[in-house]
Amino acid sequence: MSENQKDSPITITEKAAEKLLKLIKDKDLTPDKAFLRVFIHGGGCSGFQYGLMLEGSPSENDKIFESNGAKIVIDPISLRYLKGAEVDLSNDLMESFTIKNPNAKSTCGCGQSFQPEN
Repeated sequence: MSENQKDSPITITEKAAEKLLKLIKDKDLTPDKAFLRVFIHGGGCSGFQYGLMLEGSPSENDKIFESNGAKIVIDPISLRYLKGAEVDLSNDLMESFTIKNPNAKSTCGCGQSFQPEN
């Protein structure tokens, strides 16, 4: 199920989308067949950790969203914790993807793990 940016519970900034689309192109993939999987899993110093990976084919129960020309895929369990989140790029020299999550009660110092509100 694909939804546009207006209805998307998760977005990607224009800067992060440009970087993602360049990574997809560098891997000789096409944007219509490459998705950014955003997920959470247990672990990290705050309870849950974020995960990001390129994926070619979503699972049957996944939700697919499009934001700034990039396709994002999320499993239903992760979606509960990521509604309203934004994928962005850090401003440091490494320029890594980051997640700004309004559902996080607290976040660890590295920004890779969080404790949910509820």
